[in-house]
Amino acid sequence: MIKAVLFDLDGTFADTAPDLAYALNRVRGTRGLAPLPPEATRPVASNGARGLLGAGFGIGPGDPGYDALREEFLAVYAENLCRETRLFPGIRELLDALHARVLPWGIVTNKQERFMLPLLRQLGVLDRAACAVGGDTTVRNKPDPEPLLFASRRIGIVPADGVYIGDDRRDVEAAHAAGMKAVVARWGYLNGQEPDQWNADWLIKNPQELLRIIEQSP
Repeated sequence: MIKAVLFDLDGTFADTAPDLAYALNRVRGTRGLAPLPPEATRPVASNGARGLLGAGFGIGPGDPGYDALREEFLAVYAENLCRETRLFPGIRELLDALHARVLPWGIVTNKQERFMLPLLRQLGVLDRAACAVGGDTTVRNKPDPEPLLFASRRIGIVPADGVYIGDDRRDVEAAHAAGMKAVVARWGYLNGQEPDQWNADWLIKNPQELLRIIEQSP
């Protein structure tokens, strides 16, 4: 029986790509570079600063100047968390349905708490979440199972009674490593990949399909 639902944040729960791209293009603009179009940044938005800076500057962790560029990007993003970010269509209705069924839900994301918590607050959902686990809440991040195991303890369920929904292969890997069922949100960013080969338990096209999965669980 599914007793709780855990969501990835970027690309699953909320469409954060526009504000991440805005921050990236602000940083590019200070260097005289033209803004990148959404199709260049949206697929990698789930990878946060690493994905965006890779797309915008061809730079990654360990490269000279990466750390300073990352901090500059994050500072701009922190001031623009919710300019255009919105819950994906159907998510708010899904939360209402979970509440009506007395099923707790929470967020498990690699996004640091300093961004995750104010963003969820601005979206008006933080007080409704049974838990909110960020990228610095636990020692290890997804695809390690530790954040999902932490969330399970916080909610008070055994991992096997939870389901985790995300839009990246590492979400599936983390869920299975934690002993949870894994759901892929096809409306998400997907890191520009095809999720059919990720070995998820379910792939869904909209949030209401998750509700049907819950209703059909034993």
